[in-house]
Amino acid sequence: MKRKHLRFGKGFRVALGNDKAQAAEMVIAPGDSEGDVENRHRGADQWLYVVAGSGSALVNGKRYRLSPGSLMLIEHGDKHKIENTGDELLRTLNFYMPPAYTKEGDELPAGKP
Repeated sequence: MKRKHLRFGKGFRVALGNDKAQAAEMVIAPGDSEGDVENRHRGADQWLYVVAGSGSALVNGKRYRLSPGSLMLIEHGDKHKIENTGDELLRTLNFYMPPAYTKEGDELPAGKP
């Protein structure tokens, strides 16, 4: 069993995981974004849940509104960018299956947990 208290500090931080999945906190300041129109996870699906704040997700060229309670599945290979369009921090909890990042937050190669 693994356990972690989430802080939702600034930036991206892998919280915990195992060889099958991982959880990460992502906090984006107003006007900032994570990723770009070419960003994709080649080997992992990403579940994104909005804890607080507002923004938008650009996935495969289509824009989706994000607000507290929004849940989105960004499948491996989907090109995506997450933007904070609000006036407060956009706080999201993300799950990657299989893991997409090292503990330090560097992207893993496809299929390499």
